[in-house]
Amino acid sequence: MHPSIDRVVGWIRRRAENIVAALLGVMFVAFIVQIVFRYFFNFPIGWSSELSVVAWLYMTLIGSAFWLREHEAIRLDLIPARLGARGRRVLGIAVAIAAIVLFGMAMPATWKYVTFMKVESSSYLKIRLDVLYSIYIVFAVAIVVRYLGALVCLLRGAAPEEVDVAKTGSAL
Repeated sequence: MHPSIDRVVGWIRRRAENIVAALLGVMFVAFIVQIVFRYFFNFPIGWSSELSVVAWLYMTLIGSAFWLREHEAIRLDLIPARLGARGRRVLGIAVAIAAIVLFGMAMPATWKYVTFMKVESSSYLKIRLDVLYSIYIVFAVAIVVRYLGALVCLLRGAAPEEVDVAKTGSAL
């Protein structure tokens, strides 16, 4: 990639990491508050649970759209692991085109649904659902842009990295 694009992408990734960390902190505090109110004061509160769900939703979508790198994502690599560089490139092009087309085709309906949800609001926090769900549109656009960039790189001849299962880490 171009160095200026790398700098912008790096800056966006760092800001997304900051946002994800802050949302994780919000989720933790809301969880602790919920435990304290429920078990120490015998006064269950709903807003903390709703805040945790909203933070988790935003954390997941922002993180996967802007922070998570391609090689860090959970993926099925049985087929690419058996292909050579050219096969991985062709498969990468097919996957990129599929992602761009499918997310692009879904965008008008997604937009209509999100804008329609302005008539509803969350139960406890009273946040309009179109505002809450708008993060999905940001996520979808970011995925399309990410795969457009990948498609350009693949069409220029770059092959996706080879997956070496012997070097892949495990979460166990």
